[in-house]
Amino acid sequence: MKFNHLLLVTFLLLISSCGQLNIQEPCDCDKPVITAEESQKCEVITAKKEIPQYGLLKKTSWDTIDNKMEQDHIILAWPAWLRSCSVLIKKPFWEKSCKSALKITSDPSNQDLIKYFHRHFNLYQAHQEDNSTEGLITGYYQPLLKGSRKKSNQFKIPLYAPPNDLITVDLSELYPDLKYKRLRGRIEGNKLIPYYSREAISDKKIPLKGNELFWVKDPVEAFFLEIQGSGVIEFEDGSRTQVGYANQNGHPYRSMGRALINEGELSRHKVSMRSIKAWAKKNKKKLKKFLNANPSFVFFRELPKGLPGPIGALGIPISAKRSVAVDRKFIPLGSPIFLSTTEPNSNVPLERLMIAQDTGGAIGGGVRADFYWGQGDNAGEKAGSMKQQGTIWVLLPKEFKLK
Repeated sequence: MKFNHLLLVTFLLLISSCGQLNIQEPCDCDKPVITAEESQKCEVITAKKEIPQYGLLKKTSWDTIDNKMEQDHIILAWPAWLRSCSVLIKKPFWEKSCKSALKITSDPSNQDLIKYFHRHFNLYQAHQEDNSTEGLITGYYQPLLKGSRKKSNQFKIPLYAPPNDLITVDLSELYPDLKYKRLRGRIEGNKLIPYYSREAISDKKIPLKGNELFWVKDPVEAFFLEIQGSGVIEFEDGSRTQVGYANQNGHPYRSMGRALINEGELSRHKVSMRSIKAWAKKNKKKLKKFLNANPSFVFFRELPKGLPGPIGALGIPISAKRSVAVDRKFIPLGSPIFLSTTEPNSNVPLERLMIAQDTGGAIGGGVRADFYWGQGDNAGEKAGSMKQQGTIWVLLPKEFKLK
């Protein structure tokens, strides 16, 4: 749907925060617990010098990570890299390296793959705005939910497809400086106004009937499905289908864990995905209030059958333990990266070649990644407890020109 250009310009002048109809800034709000400083970042877009795209990458030598590469099983990341190449091969700077990758048809050794990357890529270390080289590494996964295509007493929590009245505007089409920023709302008369909040949707105050994609058992599981962005629905006959992120209502994410802490329901040091689920089972009458503390609401789509994993921001399936979500302003989407961090709640090194194939509203900064652990409860345990410090190196083709 198109609307008056002057209306959009006038509306943009009114926007000053990650609030309703927000410009989707990378606010790191999706952790169960965030500090007051982080909370402020979620509320206000502070004025600061604009950093150029990929402006926090600094070229370095291969010997920085050669020993780490030799300890990794790079072949395990190779299928993910080839999937990236299916998209990148059509883009500037990537054609030569991707064509060479597609020619490697035999069973390559680790050294063969290291030589391939040395031959075709330069190495860059990612930095933060303060020039530090460490940042936050979190995890995500693909939950498994019991569900149905029809509503019943057992399955009565809807997962919605995007409604027809939801308007999404890519602001970069009008203002290049707002690249990757989107505006969401709905038309009422001749005005663009905020789309309905989670509370309005859950109270069924809006006409979303007919947009139900699936029905699931548990509202908390549905809530965490929105946070993860994709999942698997298992039907009563044992068959399964995948769902993925399709759109969002434009409201900022607000942490349910933070709301529980603020109300004294959970202690700060014990908040996790597991503790929130346990609290929900014991406090069903209070649950709706705390779910509605997060006005953000995600809409889904059913994914094609036979995919090896959920669809990432690059438009291709991502790979368990070899794909990460990054801030694409600072790391080119689709590129190989080398991640050096530790296992969740541990000092055990986790160092491996990954592929940057996804993004997320909470993934912001030069050294920031969300590690995709895979599907199911075990992956969920890893993802839910991962909050490590880490270092990132980015591999870019020798032809790649940083802006």
